[in-house]
Amino acid sequence: MRELAVATHARNELIDITSEVEKAVLDQGVAEGLCHVFVPHTTAGVTINENADPDVSRDVQTTLASLIPHTGDYRHAEGNSDSHVKSSLVNCSAIVPVAGGRLVLGTWQAIYFCEFDGPRRRRCLVTAIGK
Repeated sequence: MRELAVATHARNELIDITSEVEKAVLDQGVAEGLCHVFVPHTTAGVTINENADPDVSRDVQTTLASLIPHTGDYRHAEGNSDSHVKSSLVNCSAIVPVAGGRLVLGTWQAIYFCEFDGPRRRRCLVTAIGK
């Protein structure tokens, strides 16, 4: 397993971590298998989506903010209830196939670290399983 450090700069942000994840897979020496990406935070997540057009990540953030506003009839006292809900919807892990020592992603796909309660210093765990 490899741990990636992710520094976020805004309350809500999607950060492309694809190259760092792929390097972590290479460092683990796995040529064929699976890559598991796990975010050990309750107000962050990980998703796979398009990286060709930056408006896609903007649209994801805007839609989540519209569906789950920062303020609302929340009971959690820390003021970040929306972040917990967004994290639950996006999820905290993703699995990507590995072939030839590389991530098998679609032409336009990238792996995004999703920050919902930043800015913060975060962690992302990458485990490559296979041979």
